[in-house]
Amino acid sequence: MYRSIARPLFFKLNPEAAHHLTVNMLRLAGFFPPVISLMRLFFAPAHPGPQVKAFGLTFPNPVGLAAGYDKEGLAAKGLASLGFGHLELGTVTPRPQPGNPSPRVFRIPAEQAVINRMGFPNRGAPALAASLAKLKNRRYILGVNLGKNKTTPLEDAGQDYQSLVQTFAPLADYLAVNVSSPNTPGLRQLQSRQALQSLLDGIAAQRQQSVAAIGHPVPILVKLAPDLSWAEIDDALAAIQSSGMDGVIATNTTVERTGLASPLGAEAGGLSGLPLRQRSTAVVRYIYQHTQGKLPIVGVGGIMSAITNRLHQRLKVENPADDSKNAPAPPNCVVPLARHNVAASIEMPASGLFGDIHTPPAKFEQRRRILFNRLHSDEAADQHRHHDQQHN
Repeated sequence: MYRSIARPLFFKLNPEAAHHLTVNMLRLAGFFPPVISLMRLFFAPAHPGPQVKAFGLTFPNPVGLAAGYDKEGLAAKGLASLGFGHLELGTVTPRPQPGNPSPRVFRIPAEQAVINRMGFPNRGAPALAASLAKLKNRRYILGVNLGKNKTTPLEDAGQDYQSLVQTFAPLADYLAVNVSSPNTPGLRQLQSRQALQSLLDGIAAQRQQSVAAIGHPVPILVKLAPDLSWAEIDDALAAIQSSGMDGVIATNTTVERTGLASPLGAEAGGLSGLPLRQRSTAVVRYIYQHTQGKLPIVGVGGIMSAITNRLHQRLKVENPADDSKNAPAPPNCVVPLARHNVAASIEMPASGLFGDIHTPPAKFEQRRRILFNRLHSDEAADQHRHHDQQHN
């Protein structure tokens, strides 16, 4: 039904129209408790878990919804009923902004890719905070992705991020500092060692001030770009660790177009999907190796197929861009399969939950069950091999 009816209908809409339609459908579902109950029943995993423990939180399963799909927190109730291990809302900025001019999202189905240059369109921090305040008695992990306003000079970016930490620390389970979107001019300059160190030190100080209000320091992660060199990643990680941040999100979209055949590759913006898979996976591997597994990693990448790679806490990253960087995946990270993925976040691009290249929820659940069974079969086989080795 999805492939033959729903997907063709959504693809008749432009990507943003499909995005807004699906957000509104899920928002509407949230007003009707019986509908939410039915959705929870339909999407409930046959085999819960596996749980992932990272930066003081316990995620019920390793697949979450990354930032970018629901920027306003309008569809949180509906999204939470789809079986995700967590939701990350945003990106939110202190003040409302329209984002970049349309068209700003481009589907490339033949290459399983999307280019977007959204530019953080959102209604501002007060609007998202009001939406989150209405989420009473929520039973899911919720993160908020933070960004600076386009009109804020880089030298004042710290003020934007600190105000957002102050606003959302009491409302979210974790926060993500987005300094890696390619669609806000100059933003990626904040990833340099000195700029990032200064920015994160200010954020850490603001977080400490929030402890009195919420009783504990909210976990804060930093989202990095895939286009950084290894030396630049080293510098960013040094700033992240020395400032006491709790983890890293790898990676955002790429401005690289190598190997992309579509003429749409000439469009400005961040590329996501299958073409980003190899680089994103290599960055996850490198960060784990460089930090010796001490820094939790949220792998970000649209999950193209639940069985493309073997996802598991003990999994090793496959298909390296550089075999010298080969290292096992961290125990608190499930490796991404492509773009926007604790421990694997699946990002629904702006063309919509049911209107783009990603797996529809029913099929996704079917694949997740297959994956769960394969993982346990693999684990049993590994234990058997280990037992044989002990006796050889």
